[in-house]
Parts: sequence; C-alpha cells; structure tokens
Amino acid sequence: MSKLSAQPLSPLDGRYRAAVQDLGIHLSEAGLNRARIQVEIEWLIHLANRNILQTGKELTDAEIAKLRSVVSDFGDADVEELAKTEAVTRHDVKAVEYFIRERLTQLGRKDLLELTHFACTSEDINNLSYAITVRDSVAQVWLPKAELLLAKLKSMSARYASVPMLSRTHGQPATPTTMGKELAVFVHRLQRQIKRIEATEYLGKFSGATGTFGAHVVAAPEVDWLAESESFVSSLGLTWNPLTTQIESHDWQAELYSAIALFNRILHNLCTDVWTYISINYFKQIPVAGATGSSTMPHKVNPIRFENAESNLELSNAILESLASTLVTSRMQRDLTDSSSQRNIGLGLGHSVLALDNVTRGLGELELSESVLAADLLENWEVLGEAIQTVIRAEVAAGRSGIANPYELLKELTRGKRIGGDDLVTFVNGLDLEQAAKDRLLALKPHTYIGLATELAKRIQG
Repeated sequence: MSKLSAQPLSPLDGRYRAAVQDLGIHLSEAGLNRARIQVEIEWLIHLANRNILQTGKELTDAEIAKLRSVVSDFGDADVEELAKTEAVTRHDVKAVEYFIRERLTQLGRKDLLELTHFACTSEDINNLSYAITVRDSVAQVWLPKAELLLAKLKSMSARYASVPMLSRTHGQPATPTTMGKELAVFVHRLQRQIKRIEATEYLGKFSGATGTFGAHVVAAPEVDWLAESESFVSSLGLTWNPLTTQIESHDWQAELYSAIALFNRILHNLCTDVWTYISINYFKQIPVAGATGSSTMPHKVNPIRFENAESNLELSNAILESLASTLVTSRMQRDLTDSSSQRNIGLGLGHSVLALDNVTRGLGELELSESVLAADLLENWEVLGEAIQTVIRAEVAAGRSGIANPYELLKELTRGKRIGGDDLVTFVNGLDLEQAAKDRLLALKPHTYIGLATELAKRIQG
C-alpha cells in the first residue's frame, strides 16, 4: 500500500505550478466561487439600493463596503466553509447563497435575506462568474505573458534585422533573407491574434430560468427588468446578452478559445522553426549553469524549452478547441454539457501560459551564430540564379537584350548543382547584356541578395 499522501493529478498543479499559479487565482474552483460571491453581492446591492422591489431597505455605504470586503478578503477559511456547506447542499451555487445569507446575518441585515439570489437561476450567477474569471485571467495573466514574448521577439528581430541568412523553401536553399525579417513574420502573425483576443466581448445573461424574465415579471410587473438586467451586467464590466435560453450561449467563449488556439498554432510554428535553426547551428544555445542536457552525453545542450512548448501548445489546443466545439451546443433550453467542460478552462489556458513561459525563456538562452549563417550563404551561390534570370527578363522586355528563354538558361546552369562565385562571374560576363545590368549582377553576392528584408523587419518595431 502506498504511503504517499494525495498528489496533484495535473502537472500544472505539481511540477509546473510556479509557472501557472497566477491563473489559479481566477480559474480554480476557489476563484470561481469568489466570482460567484461577487455577482451575488452586487445583485443584492443593485436590488436594495435602487429600491427595485420597493422594500425601502437600502444598504449604507459602510454596509456595502463590508459586503464587498467579503470578496476582496476571500481566503482559505472561506473556501473551507463553502466546501462544508456544499457537502450538505450538494449544490455549489446554493452553498454560495447560504454563505452570503450568513454574512448578511453577521451584518445585522436579516431583513435583506430574501434579496439574496432573488429571481436567479444558477446559470445567471455562473455565466457572469465565468465571464469575470476568464476576462481577468486573460487580461492579467495570459496577455502579459504573450506581450513579454512579443517584446523578446521584437528585440531579437531588431538586433538581427540586417543579418543575412539562407532561406530554405521545401528544405532546399532559396533566396536569402535576414534572421530579423523571419522573426518579424512571427511577430506580425502573433500580434494580429493578440488584437483579436484583446477585442473579445465578454457576454453575460441575467434573465432567469429560461431567459424570459418569467419570475421577475410575476414578482414585480412594474419593473423594467430588461433595463435592470442590462444595467447590472454592464456594471460588472461585461456585455449584456438579451437573447438566451437558461444559459448564455457561450459563443464569445468559442471565439476567444479559437483565437488563442490560433495564436498557439502560430507559436508552435515558431518553436519548430527555432528548433530547426538550432539543429543546423544557426542558433547556439547558452548553457544554463548546473543544468544537464543528457544523462549519458555530457556535451549536449538540448532545445528543451521549445520541445516542451510544442507539447504544451498541443495540449492547450486539444482542450481549447474541445471547449469551443462543445460549449456552443446545448439541448433545447439547457443541458449540463457545459458545466463539466468549463471547469477545464484553466487547464487550456494553463498549458498555453506554460508554453509562453518556455518560449520566452528559451529565446533568452539563444545566441545567433552569424559566422555559420555567412558560411552557409557562401556555399550556395546558385541562389543568385533567380536574380540573374529576372534581370535578363527585364532587359529583354525593355528591348536592351535579345537573350532567349532566360529562365531555362539559368535552370541549365544551376538546377541541382553547386556553383561558385567565379562560375557566376564567367557566366554573367558572357551574357548579351548592357554593362550597367552586368555590373549590378557582378556586384551581387549571396549575403547582399536580401532585397528589402531589413526594411521589412523594421516594420514591426512601432
């Protein structure tokens, strides 16, 4: 029989806890319950101090501050109290309601007990609570991590904006570029997704058992419940959704998780490219003091940051894409498929945050081997074939040359062959071209054949 105490089942709560623990403040069960308490208390304040039910029982400023401190001071003792209550109620939201009733009693306001959870279905509380926790976790944890990564990538792109390197299309030598420009491509792609994520609308419903305000209207037919609902949801910093079933339709969640999943896929592409650049010695990894690369080969410095990131990005997407697919469907007015799945939002975002942390750290442990890039270029003069045949075509089109089939001419010279600088000089000198065109081609070298790559790299620095 094992003598181990209960252990974390997820590595996010064990091995990698330090990297993702800030998410737990929002997307744990405790974080969800804190948000539920916030929603319930704010609805109580809304009802009482707008005198919506004509009770004439307003809360004083001091009482409001005391109630709101229940949220701001929410801690381990409160988590334990809720757990004990839920063990009896077998209903998490009902446990929250009893928790608030107890706080009202302690405040000496038993006269307001029946305003607690008034006209609410559990999903009125839950959907707003999830919107708050997801919004805050994205804004306060995920986005700052993503921006930190982008800042690192931008810095590297600026530093290497003019460092020429051989491109490889289909894995084969191709028209040169610069390392800075290639990193700028990823900055540009990732920035577009961040803008989509930042523009997310966090929707909330607050309309009762089946989204009709049925109980509200019967209890207080004179109240403009549509206006009160919109006012309350908006006061939480959310966007009111007027047309729902018992549940908010979760479309905004599907949109958000799909955008983060696309960001993840782009980041995964960066990882595979950087891993490949490391494997061909374009990047040298800076050894971390005390670290071991292999249990048997002492010389190794493995690109583990990028490999771990790839795995975590794949896990993140498996969860986020499942959520995006599952959450938008509910049988008729309500089923519980969303209830269990939403409890895994933290896992989906957690694996993404862990990947962001790994990639940012990994990029900080790289040093560009400019001599390797330069040597690679010098071994591939044949990539200038594109430039030569394009110049010939331009000269023929302008009537300054009569060379036939320039593409075929360069294909015969270079395809599948290794040629040197002297070979190209001899070839260019033998062409029927005006001297100005020849001079441009004779001055060209693989490391100078980078077009506007440097300027393109600088476009993302604003």
